[in-house]
Amino acid sequence: MMPARVSCRTGRHGDAGFCFSMWKFSETMNTPCSAESRRVLALAGDFVEDYEIMVPFQTLLTVGVQVDVVCPDRKAGDAVRTAVHDFEGDQTYSEKPGHLFTLNADFDQVRASDYHGLLIPGGRAPEYLRLNARVLELVQEFHMAEKPIAAICHGIQILAAADVLNGRRCTCYPACRPEAVRAGAIWQDTEMTQAVVDGPLVTAPAWPAHPAFCREFLKLLQAD
Repeated sequence: MMPARVSCRTGRHGDAGFCFSMWKFSETMNTPCSAESRRVLALAGDFVEDYEIMVPFQTLLTVGVQVDVVCPDRKAGDAVRTAVHDFEGDQTYSEKPGHLFTLNADFDQVRASDYHGLLIPGGRAPEYLRLNARVLELVQEFHMAEKPIAAICHGIQILAAADVLNGRRCTCYPACRPEAVRAGAIWQDTEMTQAVVDGPLVTAPAWPAHPAFCREFLKLLQAD
């Protein structure tokens, strides 16, 4: 399944896609600050998808959630490069250089017990982050504690490598479906604008699903 072309990128991080996501998200919130005191860990790396790190990051910050973004072998103040994946009528996504995203926490110091939820964006980064033993340990610790985990697009590659998908209903970018299924997932064929929730896990195919993805993740954080 390939998505219809979506063209909502109008500029650097304050673009139409982000504004639409925030508008839809705020519609569902009766108490915009009700998520205060929640703390989320986000796993990033070089060539993480630009939208998929920035939009959830800004969305969660807007409603009062603290988001610590880390990368192995990097510290707070270091930056990772992002990649822009777009859907322009080709058989798969196109890839273009994105921006620099500044990390705000040290990977070596994070503990799953300090957080209420885990965010895993897609892009190229999951390809190599899943090779890091500590990354997989962190994912497994969130899973064992039944804390909310939100993974979008290629982020499913990390969940599959961590062996936390068995018996879970989920979705992802269609090209990652074989990995998810081999890991025991019950893959859901969804529209590119939809998210799938199974217990504490929320997944989505790609950034066009951000309004649903962010909304469902926040619901899980508030219920935790």
